Amino acid sequence: MNYQNVVSAVVRALAAETINSAGGCNVEPRVQTSKLKGEISGKDAALLADCIVHKLLHAQLSPRHWNALVAKYSTHRGRKIDSIGRLVSVVPTPAPKLFTQQAVLVWAVPEQKKGVQRVATQARPVKPLECAEDCGCKDGCKLEWRNRAARQAVERANAHARAVAEQRSGEMIVLAESNYDMANWDSQGLTERTYQRWNKAIKDSLESMVDEALVEAQHMLEAVGVLSGEAA
Repeated sequence: MNYQNVVSAVVRALAAETINSAGGCNVEPRVQTSKLKGEISGKDAALLADCIVHKLLHAQLSPRHWNALVAKYSTHRGRKIDSIGRLVSVVPTPAPKLFTQQAVLVWAVPEQKKGVQRVATQARPVKPLECAEDCGCKDGCKLEWRNRAARQAVERANAHARAVAEQRSGEMIVLAESNYDMANWDSQGLTERTYQRWNKAIKDSLESMVDEALVEAQHMLEAVGVLSGEAA
């Protein structure tokens, strides 16, 4: 089987794992044994070729290049999430870990078009109870534990709302809209310009990894003669 270009080959190879998600891309023995007589052809042959390409790229690409491709192109939920986590530790950035995690996540899971994105309804903080001036409290106001409990209840409710918004049947990952707001990625209160600079640098680094991985993949696939010759 020949692929039109390296991106097509990568996308099909990663999709093959989702098609055969029960146990990874190990479809080769099943496809081969399904044909007791004659040559493997049609969809079986295409799926077998995709799985062979998957194994080749996984074995030959460096971990950072493989994870970059999986994070960007894979539709396998578990593999994609795992690769996103691994990229967080290798992307060069002065940004804090939480900011880096969110930046890598939204790069790998771009914001969906209106009508697809789920919005998490967020509860507003409860107005704290104020102690009377003549309450005579010692060792801190007695109302403080109530205020703390109320804040924690709001935080739990908001976390649950975000989790529900991100749930979706099947393998697709859909993030709540709040994940794309950089103001939620850091608690230091720095300038938007700083956050924009960090985010751009992280995205540029990730795209460079993808470009490098595609170049390596193209050389491998050209060597085994499965590309039609069109540039990536």
